[in-house]
Amino acid sequence: MAGDPLVEARALTKRFGDFEAVRGIDVEVQAGEVFGFLGPNGAGKSSTMRMIGCVSPRSGGTLRVLGLDPDRDGHKIRGRLGVVPQEDNLDQELTVADNLLIYGRYFGLPRAVVRERAAELLDFVQLTDRADSKVDPLSGGMKRRLTIARALVNEPELVLLDEPTTGLDPQARHLVWERLYRLKQQGVTQVLTTHYMDEAEQLCDRLVIMDGGLIVDEGSPADLIGRHVTKEVVELRFPDHEAHAAARDPLARLGLRVEELADRHLLYADDGDDAVAAVHGDGMRPETVLVRRSSLEDVFLRLTGRTLVD
Repeated sequence: MAGDPLVEARALTKRFGDFEAVRGIDVEVQAGEVFGFLGPNGAGKSSTMRMIGCVSPRSGGTLRVLGLDPDRDGHKIRGRLGVVPQEDNLDQELTVADNLLIYGRYFGLPRAVVRERAAELLDFVQLTDRADSKVDPLSGGMKRRLTIARALVNEPELVLLDEPTTGLDPQARHLVWERLYRLKQQGVTQVLTTHYMDEAEQLCDRLVIMDGGLIVDEGSPADLIGRHVTKEVVELRFPDHEAHAAARDPLARLGLRVEELADRHLLYADDGDDAVAAVHGDGMRPETVLVRRSSLEDVFLRLTGRTLVD
């Protein structure tokens, strides 16, 4: 992508006392892309986002956001950002429309402009029919979509989304994904954090995998999967702990990469059906067998030795 990056960090560090939450990371976000931070809770994702959002000062390294220095130009940067925080902070006593109208006035926008944008954004997030409703009785998914609409009221150059679908049911998550994909199609630059690997695969053009405050790898979802894991994964579950433990040596003899988790064995192969046939041919009888395509969670396991939910 051409042009200067909208976010550029070098050796970026964040410390809280003796604890180093972000440990010297390098990040670049180009205009028009959806960039993700993927990792478990405590990986340093939110701390990084708060520094980019100019609400938490960096402890070390350099950071430029929209070509400006957050230490000197935090107010200017915040005026050009849209922020979707991890927890919705809507005004519960106001109507849906008033949440947008009043928020838009904080940016000094004329009332007529804010009213027009509010109407357009409510249509965009499919909440036009709830414009006059209070926020409190809305579902979690509706509140999340309203928070996204509010983040767009100032027509930001960069939108920051911290865990945008945490706590939502699958249907609500997919509705939010669809709205974020629409923004991507419109060329809106987005930076998001997530611990959902399917969310990262669905939305991100490029991402970094974080663990323990460090970036362990970066690339597109397809590049990361192709670089670190096979095309398919076979999940084998055995009926009890003894059978689970007894499968270790026979699986190792198959000559394929095996990961042992507490409740299942993962067998990595380019052809999952051939791997299953080899398992049965060796006399093993797992209780359940699942052949699936490899995912970013398998990449994370490969790079860190544990799953995203550990």
